[in-house]
Amino acid sequence: MSRVAGFLNILGVGWLVPVMRIAAGERAQPQLKELWRTLGIPLAAIVLFLAAWGFLAPKVKTSLGTLPGPVEVWQQAQNLWADHLAAREKERVFYERQEKRNADLLARDPKAEVRIRPYTGAPTYLDQILTSLETVFTGFIFATLVAVPLGVVCGLSQSVNTAVNPLVQIFKPVSPLAWLPLVTMVVSALYVSNDPLFPKSFLISAITVTLCSLWPTLINTAVGVASIDKDLVNVGRVLRLPWYTKIVKIVLPSSLPLIFTGLRLSLGVGWMVLIAAEMLAQNPGLGKFVWDEFQNGSSASLSRIMVAVLTIGIIGFLLDRVMMALQAAFTYGTTR
Repeated sequence: MSRVAGFLNILGVGWLVPVMRIAAGERAQPQLKELWRTLGIPLAAIVLFLAAWGFLAPKVKTSLGTLPGPVEVWQQAQNLWADHLAAREKERVFYERQEKRNADLLARDPKAEVRIRPYTGAPTYLDQILTSLETVFTGFIFATLVAVPLGVVCGLSQSVNTAVNPLVQIFKPVSPLAWLPLVTMVVSALYVSNDPLFPKSFLISAITVTLCSLWPTLINTAVGVASIDKDLVNVGRVLRLPWYTKIVKIVLPSSLPLIFTGLRLSLGVGWMVLIAAEMLAQNPGLGKFVWDEFQNGSSASLSRIMVAVLTIGIIGFLLDRVMMALQAAFTYGTTR
């Protein structure tokens, strides 16, 4: 039960633990107290927040009207979902029409050349979410592939760490808004193809995420490797382990907790960076959605922007929980 409880706490549903214990026949009173602490208090805080939001929002006047309250935001969330379903229905009808036309053409002439044209409708809100997730994970993977090996080398070699540390301290604070123009010009100059594998906008956003999110993983990996028990390192020397075996069997397992801490920080930074990059560069994703709604200036724009803000926050929370679950699965330490 304790292992299940730890896993549920990592996933953010620790309130299920007292419910399971009550179902297993344990005393109800202490479990109800725990349920109130883990579920009741957070729910009460959310209700108070929504009440304060609903009370104060109508008092805030903006150029686009009053600030929307929870009800208006929920209505726009439903409208965005309905728009997504309507767009998917249009896409289905579009392809069905092509298939019917091609079938009729082949019936008249079996040797006729038929083609399926792609649907070119505007991306829906859910499409924008998926685009942002695809981009941030791509940039995060690139950052991990660079940061972890380099961090291991820095942790093992004081000379390399001394050489790399000034560059880390210089580039770590650089804003994505400063990287974005440089990345845009470099990608536009080097990535020239008549049939590109990836859109330029996707690469620009992903590389910007990489440049801004690799530093937490690099620093934590270097610290984790440098803090390995010296006895373990000496054992590897006595056994004359090959460098690859030493890395895989000693270095990485011992430094995994700090590596995962860096990965969690990097993913969070990457998610924040991506939204800013998409807004500035007008690349597809949630950032572009927010900017388009701001420029649109309709009566529903503020509500849609609030939907996007809440979506960004919820996705960021879920991404952190996923990384915590992975850390708990691959390390022996406790994660909170």
